Amino acid sequence: MTRWTAHNLPDLTGRTVVITGAGRGLGLITARELARAGARVVLGVRDTGKARGAVADLPGAFEIRRLDVADLTSVRDFAGSWTGDLDVLINNAGVMDIPATRTADGLDLQTTTNYTGPFLLTNLLLDHITDRVVHVTSQLHRQGRIDLDDLDWRTRRYNGMSAYEASKLAVVLHSLELQRRLTAAGSRVRSVLASPGIARTALAAHSRSNIINRLTFLTNDPERGALSLLYAATQDVPGNSYVGPDGPGGLRGFPALRRQGKAGLDLQLARRLWNATSDLVEVPVR
Repeated sequence: MTRWTAHNLPDLTGRTVVITGAGRGLGLITARELARAGARVVLGVRDTGKARGAVADLPGAFEIRRLDVADLTSVRDFAGSWTGDLDVLINNAGVMDIPATRTADGLDLQTTTNYTGPFLLTNLLLDHITDRVVHVTSQLHRQGRIDLDDLDWRTRRYNGMSAYEASKLAVVLHSLELQRRLTAAGSRVRSVLASPGIARTALAAHSRSNIINRLTFLTNDPERGALSLLYAATQDVPGNSYVGPDGPGGLRGFPALRRQGKAGLDLQLARRLWNATSDLVEVPVR
């Protein structure tokens, strides 16, 4: 069986891609490979100086713009300044199992970074997007539980891993409902999910779950983990496809079409979550 790698990327000359959190890790690798294939890559990052340094010696067309997806004002400013077409939006920025923290907007930091901010960004940029939105999720979405009455962890006792799992399930449900709405509107834009499996990055460095990074036989290195993002962003896949590693449990391997967890295919929950999130971030329901 032929395994798909970055060498199989098509010519992306003339295409524009926005990647959030692309200053390091999987986002930076994805940016590097898309630019190598000819795309104009816009890195939406919190620290523009570090991102500029990260791509300084890389070939290709890069543009650095400030974007903090955990700051809804920053999200609105980024989207409001966008002009022209945008072929692909990759919602990559994320955090994992962090302590309970509130953002400047008074929202849960982990939920906002992984889901709420990207939800707002996607909605605000959607009229510019011509091809697809790629949502980076995790196999841990299968363990997530959504509490529609407390999306923002105000009444429940906060648990870092539970909040992470819930946020990644919310990402999967966002893709489901977004694709339903795009299809109903007759749009050719696609919503696609990408899971890197368990990739050995700094994402879990501060977490008890970081022990998994030492089990190399169970994990992907960052280069291989980024392949799911690259595949989801460039290959002709159906709307709401779930791209993840082809190995056992979707933990490691090369990208292939897999299937999201059962809860991620709940159309009623997806619709209710969309409405609840729209209320939370004050976005009109499309």
